Amino acid sequence: MKIFLGFILTLCSVFANEFYAKLEPIQDYVVKSSVSGKVIFSNDKVEGNISKNDLIIQIDSTLNDIELKQAQNKLALVNEMIEIETLNYDRLNKVTSKSQFEKDTQKLKVINLKSTKADLITKIETLKDTIKNKKLSEKSKYISNIHVKEGDYVNPGTSLYNAKDITKGKLEVYVPIDSIKDIKSKKIFLDGKESNTKINKIYNVADEQHISSYKVQLLVENPKVFSRLVKIEFK
Repeated sequence: MKIFLGFILTLCSVFANEFYAKLEPIQDYVVKSSVSGKVIFSNDKVEGNISKNDLIIQIDSTLNDIELKQAQNKLALVNEMIEIETLNYDRLNKVTSKSQFEKDTQKLKVINLKSTKADLITKIETLKDTIKNKKLSEKSKYISNIHVKEGDYVNPGTSLYNAKDITKGKLEVYVPIDSIKDIKSKKIFLDGKESNTKINKIYNVADEQHISSYKVQLLVENPKVFSRLVKIEFK
């Protein structure tokens, strides 16, 4: 009886360090719009593929482009006015016959123009940021789903597309708390083969569903196939 019980405990110990997890991309992004406007381009050809500096979504920026050009032209004029009025103030300030009121009035002209310049610079940078955020490209991510089509109108917060970082993979398993210390010193086998995979992170707080286990995350370098079930063993 004791021998049989010992065998059962050994068997439980073996299977306690055996887990299964789905291999997933290390990061999954939901890209949302930060601006409003009409979608004028939606690259459905890249959907389901890895982007290579591809334009994914473009939102109409015609009005923003016009406003930017006008603001830049106005800034150039304001700079000229500041230069002229500053020169006038310097000359006026040297004339002893001019009253302090006249000198202060001229100084206020310069101050107001500089304030206008500051507002224009803020407006220009805001417009540049808006225009930039209306052309969304991805360098090398997998585009899994595009949510908007040409002709759609989007607002800030509208989901545009999903992108995944597939440069690495992750495996997440829930390990009994009592076994956490033990697995740290063991080698990791994936699908029965010894692996160089390391433990990337241990979440030292149990969640609501796995109240007696900690989530353990493993990182897999250069995975070939995602969304497959992987057998994980700590030996």
